[in-house]
Amino acid sequence: MSEVVYTSTVHIDRIKGPLRIARLPGESQPVAFSAHGAIAEHYKIDPAQLTEPHAATLDYVVAATAS
Repeated sequence: MSEVVYTSTVHIDRIKGPLRIARLPGESQPVAFSAHGAIAEHYKIDPAQLTEPHAATLDYVVAATAS
């Protein structure tokens, strides 16, 4: 069996609706996640009603796999 090399410790606070604030290793400032555009529409959220649209977690996953 392989040895565990790294365990990521992440803390996420849900603020309101889709807005979440994450504290991630390696980041000096909290990172905001939310919804926007087509992602908001998929979840039946009117994008015009989002007070703070931000990248969704899906956007971060896609960016991470593209690097």
